[in-house]
Amino acid sequence: MATGGGFVRRPDGSVVIALSLPHPGGEAGRLRVIVHAANRQRGLTRLRNLGFRAVHLRGNSAPPTPDEVSAVLYHPEGLVWRPVDAGPTDLWQPVSTLFRPARSH
Repeated sequence: MATGGGFVRRPDGSVVIALSLPHPGGEAGRLRVIVHAANRQRGLTRLRNLGFRAVHLRGNSAPPTPDEVSAVLYHPEGLVWRPVDAGPTDLWQPVSTLFRPARSH
């Protein structure tokens, strides 16, 4: 289940949703996931379709910051993530990297 989430409505009517979710691969730690969608329901449906089954947005306790909004708007997938405890210099990752097998060197 999501904790620490929220949204902002953009001037064009679309929304940017930010949620803190458990890692889908069962790894320790939580992720801050940012999604851009036409409306809240579509954004949450995108996340559910990716395997985040228990996604609900209740309230607006932790809306996306301006930096998070910029990150997701400039990303072609419109869906990015990084660890909740990431520092300000850690980059946002496309959601597709969550589901790739780890590369071994």
